[in-house]
Amino acid sequence: MHPVLEMYAPDGFDLWPVAEVEPFGFLPLSGKLSPAEVGTVVMRIADCNNIASDGDHAPRTAITLGRFLHALLMPEDDLVAPGGLRVHDTSTGVTFLPACCDGLESWRDWHRFVDDGNLLGFGHDPVSPVAERFGDTVRLTVNADQPDSPVIVLSVTELRHLLAGAEGDLADFLVLAADWTACNLPDHSAPVTAALGRLLEMGG
Repeated sequence: MHPVLEMYAPDGFDLWPVAEVEPFGFLPLSGKLSPAEVGTVVMRIADCNNIASDGDHAPRTAITLGRFLHALLMPEDDLVAPGGLRVHDTSTGVTFLPACCDGLESWRDWHRFVDDGNLLGFGHDPVSPVAERFGDTVRLTVNADQPDSPVIVLSVTELRHLLAGAEGDLADFLVLAADWTACNLPDHSAPVTAALGRLLEMGG
């Protein structure tokens, strides 16, 4: 299990160095990212929260740093980030991916799911990933809209262990992000780092 952020190609972005990424792919967040990858994560999160007054996304080209970071500089704003937790079963090759109704800001819903056992859905047609708990067993269905969908089956204990690992990855990423913002956004380091922590419910 890894926390992942859904990406796009950062064409025309020049406010700070970013990495080449696969469009619509998922970038795992951890303490192993390169500085350019951390910059790409910050760019992606800032951009998807960068809503203009008319409700549209502000353009990523010819934009000032302060305007681009606006949402991350507002401590009262609720932030979102496309992605979530990705689960891969190495024994079967099945991968459970975040979908349209998921987001990194909601990753702690997995903890509530483990505790209360209520069905947890992450998307809708055409792809509807679903997590269900049956006693001490968890069933992750890749696409509940397909009767023959691949599934991952694991114990509640295993899921708790995986969640602890994912939380560790997020904590390690935030350490990297704090160092990155200090070097690349020195005038905005504290509020941007705090915003990332707030987004991930990791303090800040």
